[in-house]
Amino acid sequence: MAMALSDEWSYHQTIKAFASEAEPPFESAEQQRLVWGREWGCPNDVGTLRVVLLCRPPDDLATVVDTSKWDSGLEAYADREAGWYWRHREPPDLKKMREQHDRLAAALRNERAELTYVSDTVPGHIKSQSTRDQVVAVRGGAIICRMGARLRRGEEAPVTRAVAALGMPILRTINGSGIFEGGSFAMINEQTAVVGIGARANAEGARQVEEVLRPLGVELLKVELNGYKQHIDGAFVMADVDVALINPIGLPFWFLEKLKALKVRTVECHPDDPPFTVNCLAVRPGRVIMSRTSARTVERLGKAGVEVISLDYEHVYRGGGGVHCSTAPLVRDRV
Repeated sequence: MAMALSDEWSYHQTIKAFASEAEPPFESAEQQRLVWGREWGCPNDVGTLRVVLLCRPPDDLATVVDTSKWDSGLEAYADREAGWYWRHREPPDLKKMREQHDRLAAALRNERAELTYVSDTVPGHIKSQSTRDQVVAVRGGAIICRMGARLRRGEEAPVTRAVAALGMPILRTINGSGIFEGGSFAMINEQTAVVGIGARANAEGARQVEEVLRPLGVELLKVELNGYKQHIDGAFVMADVDVALINPIGLPFWFLEKLKALKVRTVECHPDDPPFTVNCLAVRPGRVIMSRTSARTVERLGKAGVEVISLDYEHVYRGGGGVHCSTAPLVRDRV
């Protein structure tokens, strides 16, 4: 039946009375609470940590690593055809890894962070506990990453289900030929972020992340990582609103000068401390969790006014990821 002109007029008047509204924007506090139940995301890397995503070292980790397959060229247990590697000469000790991971979880709870877990990991994915690489939270929601290496491809689906189950909005899933892992991303302040382009994040992945950040008024700096370095969090992590822990060997000169221009003080990790020292996590401004084996760097941070919660994490690190890698913050306070 055709609509009468009077009905059509009434329809248009109704639409006019209930017009679409672009403002306030999606990520505003008002709209986040109205539509998504709370303010989601991390507008910075040091605000008080409220919600964090974890994944315990998976059940099959110890069985996947076949100690008969030592690759002398890689100096690691590895199966290039199957697509896995374990970099330490000692095979994984799942019991000790889980004990250390659980102590990290306890430390986070002591800081009053809410913990949520990825529960349905993909069989054979021995690096699933590195949730940092799978999802990045920015103001208003999450960016689901796209793993670079074959041995990690597939971790994206379980973390997407975990984030969606919380009711957190997903702003973007890296797609096409984009590669982007969260360990190569950091918020320097609420207007400036950095991505490390290298073995695990490419220019197309950075471009897609930049599309998410642009409406938020966030500038994305692009740092070319040296050699085959995977992630920027091996060389740069924010520890306070104006303090960064760095390994200067892994960062270009222009970026160090940019940090000075942004009034970010840098604390260099001690050269005698382990290589994963920089891989720490801020739980609130000026308070970080890091490996107990980095005593000299802890002293340097203390002189810069940063408190350190130290814990044993070497067994987890043997799988290739430290404290920062093992945590994916989903909600932080603004600072």
